[in-house]
Amino acid sequence: MYAVTWDLDSIFPGGSDSQALRERLTKLAAQVAEYQALVSDWEPQQATVLPTLIEKQAVAQRGFSQCGSFINGLLSANVNDSKAKILMGDLMKMTPKFQLADTILMKKFSEVADTDWQKVMAEQSPGLAFRLNELRRDGARLLSETEENIINTLALDGLNAWSQHYDTLVGTIQIPYEKDGETQWLSAGQAFNKMMGDPDKEVRADLFAKWEKAWGEKTDLFADTLNHLDGSRLSGYHFHGIEDYLEEPLEYNRLQKETLEVMWATIQKNKQPFVDYLTRKAQLFGKEKMDWQDQDAPIILGDLEEKTFTFDEAADFIMTNFTKFSPKMASLAKTAFDNSWIEAEDRPGKRPGGYCTEFPESQESRIFMTYSNSINEVATLAHELGHAFHSSVLWDLPQLNQDYAMNVAETASTFAELVVADATLKEAQTPEEKINLIDTKMQNAIAMFMNIHARFIFENKFYSARQKGLVSGEEITEMMLAAQKEAYAEGLNSYHPHFWAAKLHFFIDDVPFYNFPYTFGYLFSMGIYAYANQQGSDFEDQYIALLRDTASMTTEELAQKHLQVDLTKPDFWQAGIDLVLKDVADFMELTESYL
Repeated sequence: MYAVTWDLDSIFPGGSDSQALRERLTKLAAQVAEYQALVSDWEPQQATVLPTLIEKQAVAQRGFSQCGSFINGLLSANVNDSKAKILMGDLMKMTPKFQLADTILMKKFSEVADTDWQKVMAEQSPGLAFRLNELRRDGARLLSETEENIINTLALDGLNAWSQHYDTLVGTIQIPYEKDGETQWLSAGQAFNKMMGDPDKEVRADLFAKWEKAWGEKTDLFADTLNHLDGSRLSGYHFHGIEDYLEEPLEYNRLQKETLEVMWATIQKNKQPFVDYLTRKAQLFGKEKMDWQDQDAPIILGDLEEKTFTFDEAADFIMTNFTKFSPKMASLAKTAFDNSWIEAEDRPGKRPGGYCTEFPESQESRIFMTYSNSINEVATLAHELGHAFHSSVLWDLPQLNQDYAMNVAETASTFAELVVADATLKEAQTPEEKINLIDTKMQNAIAMFMNIHARFIFENKFYSARQKGLVSGEEITEMMLAAQKEAYAEGLNSYHPHFWAAKLHFFIDDVPFYNFPYTFGYLFSMGIYAYANQQGSDFEDQYIALLRDTASMTTEELAQKHLQVDLTKPDFWQAGIDLVLKDVADFMELTESYL
């Protein structure tokens, strides 16, 4: 049997009391100081020193990731680990010095004459030259070293602190659940899984009402947090001469605005079939229109007993089906299961959601989730293992070329999820089972085309309003409701107005607009999946080559090089949507006789 709790002791033994972690933090402080001293003394004409500088930066960066991933893992597994919170504070105290060294380096890059810079870049690999050019570009807009250091230091008790404060607030959320005459108190993660996945619509409706109430009661607290977090970010933009709040997220994702606009416009033109699908699903539940909490609920028709997977069964199923596309991906998954890389236990006190995090010094990953035997959880597990595989094929590259952006980060994960979704569908024995599994697969499409579209619309409206001043909790809630109605094309009977408070992604401090990259990655991976089915045995090497280039060129260049497509044209996006529309058509045909 595979362990359902992760092994962090092999990274640093002793949890939040780890002496090894404290020693690593001490060593990290020295490495940051060494990097800072080297950068300060460096003169740009000393081109021969550049490889040493880049390596010293990489050593410190790996140290921050190693320690940060470990401490965040402790906090995820136990939101009440007060010692881990202090450790995170100790780590964060070091970031201004590291950021200051990066600031000095980027500013020096920007001051090098173009002809001299091009000579130096000609001696680098194309991928590394691409990343160094990005740093030089960013350096051109930086303020003085002193000013940048002040901004970064203030962020500890500003932007970063408000993000951490959100985690503290989430830890106070408890949802009452009545079972057999007794009241159980569910954490946010436990309540969400049950609310969205329980086969009993009365249970879902009851939990959703309590869920909305619990987040709504803390509206002012969450509104303060969001206002100040994004206010801090907007102030930083202003100081650096950035007035368009989408500029940084687009640059971070190495994406043109034209590409993003074409993607959303193409999705918008295809909304009606997805509204029809939601309405049909609601009708199968005996309702006229879809309620929010029923979107991910399973469709159980006839005598169907919904297929469930124990954790061990999920592991075997994933590895078997990964093998069909990439034996190396299956091998990575086996390593993860054999070596207890996955925190999957369903218990109180855990943070909601799921993620994959990297330990670059160990060249390992860890996966956090709460597993509950449903096909959705199998998909989530496959998704996070896709992230781990992506990281694994990059470990031998320069640190700068491992720094892929979020939009392409979602490519390998969503591809892995598609592999599992189609595998379960192919095994379906009856029409009822096929309907159930198509619906499970469609839940991802609805999330990408409607839920995440709502998040993008909401954040646009909120940032625009926040530029003018503080936004009240009531206004934020109204923005969320309006965004959901627009994104779902008025296709729902009920909505989730406090979704903005319940969704961690709005409160992440390091990546702004944590939404559209998911939809991009989903459609991008659809194109890759179609390509994989055409290529057969040649696919694995081509796939790995694409993943290895994800931090070495723009997204448009990546697509052109490996898929021969133009992301600024609607054709690519429509082709991906068409694959999903086929699932919609199959679903509508199969369910017709059940109305």
